[in-house]
Amino acid sequence: MIVGYARVSTEDQNLELQTDALQKAGCEVIKSDKASGAREDRPGLESALRLLNSGDTLIVWKLDRLGRSVKHLIEVATALRNQGVHFKSVKDNIDTSTVTGRFFFNVMASFAEMEKELIQERTKAGLAAAKDRGRIGGRPKRMTPSKLEAAERLLIDGIPIKDVARSLEISVPTLYRYFPISTMSNSGHRSKK
Repeated sequence: MIVGYARVSTEDQNLELQTDALQKAGCEVIKSDKASGAREDRPGLESALRLLNSGDTLIVWKLDRLGRSVKHLIEVATALRNQGVHFKSVKDNIDTSTVTGRFFFNVMASFAEMEKELIQERTKAGLAAAKDRGRIGGRPKRMTPSKLEAAERLLIDGIPIKDVARSLEISVPTLYRYFPISTMSNSGHRSKK
């Protein structure tokens, strides 16, 4: 049996490119996941691996679709080999049923890991450079200084926290983040000290 496995990282990404390539490669069954490669729980991959028996082949579109890291890729490939299952990668032109294919698998897995680490390094460097220029990533703060001042005045005046949150167009948990419950009286208002 020839089993294909496809994976995209997010729900809004499309699996069609991979599944079309896997069908052309002769896959009889194709399992898939929409999850980060870093996640350990990938039901599609687990299902694909359960289908395989000695003499079968697992095919992926590209190496990085299968493993979380070089170590994980090699663990999966070794487990498949011990089970008598072959592994192929369409884009990387790898076929572990041959000695050369096994060699290239290890080389390509190392390149995939190196590429991932380089991307992480570039991302960190970019974030550090942006921070040095005064730009900080992430979502903008919901509580501006004027909102904080207004919230404090309303809470001191005894307005219920739900009403304060609604009038400032923020959530109650956001309000509690700035005005912890320990600063509120039993009635849910900010304690006057």
